[in-house]
Amino acid sequence: MKRAGRLHAPELTVLVAHPRGERPIIELRAPSPGIFVPWIAEGDLVGPGAAIGELAVLGRLSALVVPRTAGDAAAAGIALQLPPATHAVGYGDLLVALDPSLQHVADPRGEPDAAVQATTLGLVFRAPTSGRFYGRSAPDKPPFVAEGTQLTAGTTICLLEVMKTFHRVTYGGPGLPETAQVRRVLVADGDDVNAGDPLLALA
Repeated sequence: MKRAGRLHAPELTVLVAHPRGERPIIELRAPSPGIFVPWIAEGDLVGPGAAIGELAVLGRLSALVVPRTAGDAAAAGIALQLPPATHAVGYGDLLVALDPSLQHVADPRGEPDAAVQATTLGLVFRAPTSGRFYGRSAPDKPPFVAEGTQLTAGTTICLLEVMKTFHRVTYGGPGLPETAQVRRVLVADGDDVNAGDPLLALA
């Protein structure tokens, strides 16, 4: 947890395009030239506010984030196209293609994940990006949330470690009530999660 000082790394908002075609594909494009490091994998669920990767521009690293505004709320879906590894991009280059019609499919092969099915019957809080889950700031500290915790906008849920950097995840977002109560924490410290995985069952 010594890298906690990088929790609030600068962010860049990706460009969103809706090309016409037979399938309702959404394209997330580079907002600037740089070196793109993907944080998500093919089949991950991506939605508003999710960090899809990191962009290095002249040595400065910024998280690439899907727009959070209501006007771009449709920028959500299952990732279909991703580069195989870190590579250089130019302004407007395609980073990720999303298929919004697959938002409710947990497995890219079309096989629903049993754990996801079991926890999505009610209200849940989902991971905004892939990473390693930590429910407390240090091993000797109390958990950020536990069963019965009351949540309001901005309440810290967890830390997600992505590419050796810790990102603070807070409560709030499209489809969530202003306040909620934690029914159950669905993942354990050190678990690897994908974007869209349920983290908390809420009441």
